[in-house]
Amino acid sequence: MTDSAKTLCPYCGVGCGLEVLPPAGSGRATYRDSQGNPIWKVRGDRSHPSNQGMVCVKGATVSESLDKDRLKYPMMRDSLDQPFQRVSWDEALDRVVNRIQTVRFTQGPEAICMYGSGQFQTEDYYIAQKLLKGCLGTNNFDANSRLCMSSAVAGYIQSFGSDGPPCCYDDLELTDCAFLIGTNTADCHPIVFNRLRKHHKKHRHVKMIVVDPRRTSTAKLADLHLAIKPGTDIDLLNGMAHLLLRWGKLDTEFIEECTSDFSAYAQVIINYPPDIVAERCGIPVHELEEAARYWAKSKRVLSLWSMGVNQSSEGTAKVRTIINLHLMTGNIGKPGTGPFSLTGQPNAMGGREAGGLAHILPGYRVVKNPQHRSEVEQLWKLKPGTISPNPGLDAWSMIKGLETGEVGFLWIAATNPAVSMPDIERTKAALRKSSFTVYQDAYYPTETAAYAHVLLPAAQWSEKTGAMTNSERVVTLCPQFRNPPGEARPDWEIFAEVGRRLGFTKEFDFTDSAAVYGEFVQLSRGRLCDMTGLSHERLRKDGPIQWPCPEELQNQESSKSLSTEKSSLNSGKRLYTDFRFNTPDSKAKFAAFHSKGLAEPPSDEYPLVLTSGRLYGHWHTQTRTGRIEKITKMYPYPLLEIHPRDAQKLGIKDGDWVEVRSRRGTCRFPAQVTKAITPGTVFAPMHWGALWANQAEANALTHPESCPISLEPELKACAVNLVPISETDSMRSQNPDQEPIGTPILEKLKVLR
Repeated sequence: MTDSAKTLCPYCGVGCGLEVLPPAGSGRATYRDSQGNPIWKVRGDRSHPSNQGMVCVKGATVSESLDKDRLKYPMMRDSLDQPFQRVSWDEALDRVVNRIQTVRFTQGPEAICMYGSGQFQTEDYYIAQKLLKGCLGTNNFDANSRLCMSSAVAGYIQSFGSDGPPCCYDDLELTDCAFLIGTNTADCHPIVFNRLRKHHKKHRHVKMIVVDPRRTSTAKLADLHLAIKPGTDIDLLNGMAHLLLRWGKLDTEFIEECTSDFSAYAQVIINYPPDIVAERCGIPVHELEEAARYWAKSKRVLSLWSMGVNQSSEGTAKVRTIINLHLMTGNIGKPGTGPFSLTGQPNAMGGREAGGLAHILPGYRVVKNPQHRSEVEQLWKLKPGTISPNPGLDAWSMIKGLETGEVGFLWIAATNPAVSMPDIERTKAALRKSSFTVYQDAYYPTETAAYAHVLLPAAQWSEKTGAMTNSERVVTLCPQFRNPPGEARPDWEIFAEVGRRLGFTKEFDFTDSAAVYGEFVQLSRGRLCDMTGLSHERLRKDGPIQWPCPEELQNQESSKSLSTEKSSLNSGKRLYTDFRFNTPDSKAKFAAFHSKGLAEPPSDEYPLVLTSGRLYGHWHTQTRTGRIEKITKMYPYPLLEIHPRDAQKLGIKDGDWVEVRSRRGTCRFPAQVTKAITPGTVFAPMHWGALWANQAEANALTHPESCPISLEPELKACAVNLVPISETDSMRSQNPDQEPIGTPILEKLKVLR
């Protein structure tokens, strides 16, 4: 290849456009990594509407991992204590299909599970849904989005009648007040924050409020930082609503005509006066009042949130309580306003569109709705009643199903649950009990590979063609521009081949990913996420396009110039601009929630709250970023943030090693004593699994208690205590200079390559 390729960054949900140039071309030198592999040059795509040419360190270095530690060939073994043996695709797929059939006809289809990923392209997601929910008759497909965005999904559905963020990135540059809660946007969604920061800096009247127990890179630039105690988000939000109600700062006409259930909500928020809320949250009353005043005085309020809200036993309640503030002040459906969930992964939005969770179906449909099931069955040409009316197993229920033997076949693809799931030692024990696990990934080794019976090599970003949707509903085509290594295949092709071998030949008769996408968009017809006007051909020709984009709009605009067409499409950038929602009465619904606090509050035995999160340069479990030298040099090892007050009580100094203990496990970290965290709270990054450091897995400490509505685990908070450990013990337990990083798991992964 000699020309550049335009694609999408495969990391966070910002969805930045990238332009990739080949390693060698006319007048250019070939850059190589330390292993001698040529490196593709990556830069931001200035024509992409979402990032406008900006790119963070992850996107800029993504190509450096393409040829490192790749899984190139199928491998198998009979038991976990045996080494893997390289096999052919036929051998591997025959074994997978035989096992599916055995489980299907002995335990039933409900014993078959797949755990997927927001790293999938939409085509991968869609074919997986058709295979499991359609052909095999089980809704047991869940994805790591369950640990990421399922609370946002549930909140949008319950408040508005449908999933779908109603805002767009242009609102970042139009708002008067940005309310950021449970998001370290500067580190986790840096390009979104760059756009907001420029607007904030340029306009003195624009206010930025950041709610976070840590003084993060985001909080440092805020006009008001509310360093609340973990678990008091709903207290804060209801307290702000109490003041808005007391001051009469309501949009009464909007409430009356466009919403329902406000009176029940008002009866709840009267119980949250400023003095009580401030005490619960651990902030001064004047800060609470200032936050409410900023909101009240602003004509255009935009709220942003991410994992700090979603990963909670009150996740859906928090999302809906944020939305309540928008509804009571009419801050929705207009430029610069709205409740904006920042998606965690590059195609978590596409997964939601394709039905990629255990309780949903393609086209923003739900499993429990008979009409929705019938519509999907008709397009898939299945017999009525084929799709089960029961939601499938969510991610944690799959783990529990392995413990009991109810799950007889587990297929994991493009994710690393042996690091990312809560209560990780329990998760690993359950994976060890699995009678048959297929693991499909682009890299080897990973922590999860240690628990697999079959390894299937997957093509990744740059090696397959498909679509992805970012947080603002912009769909970008990601073309293949290099060959996959060895015998790696696109995920959707692997799923389709298994489907054909199971006898579903017609159902998976696709020539390419464009044909898959063409079928998928038909299931969006007439839905909020209507994408019938999109195709690979159009996305390749016209570039990224935001939905809704129905076929009728495409036909209406077909005779116009490209610039005019895009302008017309952009007129639909926001949802609910007519203030009519997807509920039976077309009204948005208020929700009345009292604060319940943390699922595991601190106690005498475990007096501190651990929160965890991402760092700017790393991504999830380091499967990709851990193999990029520039990033690993930025973060050579994890740290534990602790406030000086807590450190002094425990006799901990900066740089001392500490053991962190919860009711489930222990970790060891060097301490970083800092005032940038609320007393009583400690912070550890979640990226380090057993491959990258010893005893530094944050999820060894976390618990699986989850939101009863979204089933998203409370990964953001658990009760811990700290024990200082001697320098000798710390060096013996974890020292990159004296003990090879990753030794424990690498010894288990004996591979014949």
